[in-house]
Amino acid sequence: MNNSISGVSAYDQASAMRRFFWPIFGAEHKKFLPMTFIISLVLFNFTILRNMKDALIVTSCGSELTTFLKFYAVAPSAILFFVIYSKLSNVFSSQTIFYGIVTFFLGFFGLFAFVLYPYQAYFHPIQFADQLIQAAPRLTQFINMFKFWSFSIFYVMAELWGSVVATFLFWQFANSITKVHEAKRFYGHFYLLANLATALSGVAAKYFAKLGRQANLADPVATYAITLSYTIGCFIVAGIIVLALYKYMQVNVLTDPELVDPNESKPKKSKTKLSFSDSMKVIFSSRYLAMLAIMVFAYGVTINFVEVSWKNQVKLAFPNPNDYQNFNGDFFFYNGIFTFFIILLGGYVVRVLGWRIAALATPIMIAVTGSAFFAFMIYREALDPYLMANFGMGAVLCAVYLGSVQNILAKSTKYALFDPTKEMAYIPLDNELKSKGKAAVDVIGGRLGKAGGAGIQQAIILIYGSLATATPLIAGLMLIVSLIWIYAVIDLNKLFQAALAKKEQEKTA
Repeated sequence: MNNSISGVSAYDQASAMRRFFWPIFGAEHKKFLPMTFIISLVLFNFTILRNMKDALIVTSCGSELTTFLKFYAVAPSAILFFVIYSKLSNVFSSQTIFYGIVTFFLGFFGLFAFVLYPYQAYFHPIQFADQLIQAAPRLTQFINMFKFWSFSIFYVMAELWGSVVATFLFWQFANSITKVHEAKRFYGHFYLLANLATALSGVAAKYFAKLGRQANLADPVATYAITLSYTIGCFIVAGIIVLALYKYMQVNVLTDPELVDPNESKPKKSKTKLSFSDSMKVIFSSRYLAMLAIMVFAYGVTINFVEVSWKNQVKLAFPNPNDYQNFNGDFFFYNGIFTFFIILLGGYVVRVLGWRIAALATPIMIAVTGSAFFAFMIYREALDPYLMANFGMGAVLCAVYLGSVQNILAKSTKYALFDPTKEMAYIPLDNELKSKGKAAVDVIGGRLGKAGGAGIQQAIILIYGSLATATPLIAGLMLIVSLIWIYAVIDLNKLFQAALAKKEQEKTA
């Protein structure tokens, strides 16, 4: 009897307590634990990068610049990645591509931390850019992207680490070696330990920010350079461990027929490789992938609507990069701890209540908590005297904490329920769609989602003058996109169940 079947039998015979807390059994740990450590370290690094990219951009130019970067830099870069990946996947193995992409990221961030940032005075055209801003003030945000070009590239690369490595490469690998019945038990628990890692990244960020402050340097650039060198050094070490664990999986797990079906983990040789244009035709003609793309796109749009307004309040409360990173350290610590407990419940929801209920949790959570945050933002000026008199806290700081709670609730349901259910939906697809279809949906769809939200916000800024004056409109748009997301989940559930039934029929035929 192979291990996957024994795992199912062990689950059926286990106590309710064991099923809830740790539904992994026996030799399954040989496959489950290395994959958990890989995603834990990848998300540890992603959290570190998210912290730093915001500290660099928001404290330098304000959160408005992030909307321009997402629309004009991150989204095109994601499309470029998909084009390059489509070409590379027709020539190189998935293992070679994984090693190459992760190594490329490690090299860039090392270059930024030890060369580009410390010597930014030699690289950034500050005076020239300031002259351009004076001459063309309407193009300020575009000029700021050029003015702090190394920060802009850092921001893009940090976003792509999340899309390419955390969302695409890892889950492409996991989906190729995991069965649906395993995914119901594995996928939620992948994030169980991973969110302890994100909490640890928050502690690390605070500690490295403290080291920078303790240097007592008059120059804020030199001070943050110290923080950055320690932080990126930690990032590189974690990345090297990821590569080592991936190598371990190739040598010790994928070669074990009791853990991985060789026919599932390797693409069929007779399968014709699709070109980029052919891949896009298949993707856009597939209702299944279209619903997945809508879900990913909607998440990017809705979370971006809330985050930009929230981060603008964080900048007002913590204008110094070290203080900003210190605050984010606390935020990511509590986010990781809270998500850890939500994932325990999330795995139970997927296994007991089913895919549809679990997939609906995230859009509902974002719609409810996002509405509460925007309602406060609309009435914050009227509430400011009351907050100061009764809580000793101004509206800005209160908005920071309320936005933090909203983000923690939204992100925890995203990691606990949205990501596992989304990844389960890829499993019934053939190898080509698991690869290029997933690249298009997750990398391009995810980036276009945030870019779409950023583009809408840019238009709002041009029309209303600022995001603050258009908060009711943004709140309404967020609710509309959330409803579209809910429709996509309901429709995809029907397609997913049909695909699972078809795959079972093919196995028994």
